[in-house]
Amino acid sequence: MSSKNIISQVVSVDEQAFENADEAAVDEDGFEIVDETPKFQATVQMETQAKVDANHPDGMVETSDERIYGATLEQEERIRAREAELECISAKAELGTQEGREKRTRDIAAKRSAERRREFQKRAASVDPGADPERDDPRAELSQEQLAAVNTQSMRLAEKLDGWSRAAIGRRLGEAVVGGKGLMSAVVGVFEELETAPGQVVPIGKLEEVNRKEVSIEGRIEVLWESDSPAIAQVGLIADDSGKTKVTIWEKSSAPWIEEGEQVLIHGAARNWYEGRVSLAVTGWSTLHFPERGRWWE
Repeated sequence: MSSKNIISQVVSVDEQAFENADEAAVDEDGFEIVDETPKFQATVQMETQAKVDANHPDGMVETSDERIYGATLEQEERIRAREAELECISAKAELGTQEGREKRTRDIAAKRSAERRREFQKRAASVDPGADPERDDPRAELSQEQLAAVNTQSMRLAEKLDGWSRAAIGRRLGEAVVGGKGLMSAVVGVFEELETAPGQVVPIGKLEEVNRKEVSIEGRIEVLWESDSPAIAQVGLIADDSGKTKVTIWEKSSAPWIEEGEQVLIHGAARNWYEGRVSLAVTGWSTLHFPERGRWWE
């Protein structure tokens, strides 16, 4: 067939402009409004080349599983953004049906904590009946005058006994008074009991009254002397306002070196008896603290 019979369907640029002339917008004076804003648009050749590069294995810079195979970076960014938006919408919808969940969680945690504390107090009651949470407060049986006196004394004792609350001391005082003791006798008895209780720093003069093997004390080193035994690192006398006792620091304890005249707080010192007198030993389970060390103003 001759090429002259082929009808060309190509429309020239001038013809496109003529066809779109009626569609052009005009202003109030009848002049055509020309949009001078440049528009950037990829050509058919650029779009084709982008698809080829995206689908070719050697054309992808990143070939990890995180990339969407066959998609350009622009397409991938749009897909990722849409997925993130859908996840956000889903999360909001899920949280909307769980209103008050945070408060309910706190309430449940507080309830379980109270139950565990109450169970622990019940176990402690097997050793100390005063710790039983189900036991009635003995102060309820006191008269108004007795209760006022017990509260006053419990406040005074709380200032002298570290680690004991006014309420705990008041309960013990009330129990003693209800049991028939006078107020002053109850105060002395409770003070002596709590002063040597586990965890308290025991006065050195009260060491003989303690019924446990390890104690905590605080005092000042009066004198140190040399020992003939290589198993002993240091030995000397430690004293406080209530008395003094011998203290032995064993070599295997790896305890820090102490000096004469130094204030020392010893936790977990082992009680020993020699010739009817109590003494202390610093072992590997003991810890030493020096309250006055590092005080630059002295």
